[in-house]
Amino acid sequence: PKGAMAFSGKYEFEGDENYDAFVQKIGLPSDKVEMGRNCKIVTEVVQNGNDFTWTQHFPGGRTTTNTFTVGQEADMETMGGKKFKATVKMEDGKLVADFPNYRHTAEICGGKLVEISTSSGVVYKRTSKKIA
Repeated sequence: PKGAMAFSGKYEFEGDENYDAFVQKIGLPSDKVEMGRNCKIVTEVVQNGNDFTWTQHFPGGRTTTNTFTVGQEADMETMGGKKFKATVKMEDGKLVADFPNYRHTAEICGGKLVEISTSSGVVYKRTSKKIA
């Protein structure tokens, strides 16, 4: 697939748009909302063909890891810690996944990791710069 190896790397949170509106829409608990605000999350992506390990390192040592293969159902975890099953697809070089109450896309754009989550018309965009 186009740009198949483009995702591997380590990315540090740089900025986001519409955070508050989005987390309200998905019903994130307020303690998690504060924890995630301007949070210097480091996202580490290891890609081997269609196999991905996607780890988010939060300040304070908490990590969330999702392992998936494009086109196959996988066990995933949301930013709120909920477990669910999803099939990640590759569309136009973007990874697309339908989470329980939002759709998430990730792409590499100009060397940055750009993630967009959409829930009932609210679009949350997070940009991370490559650090490794």
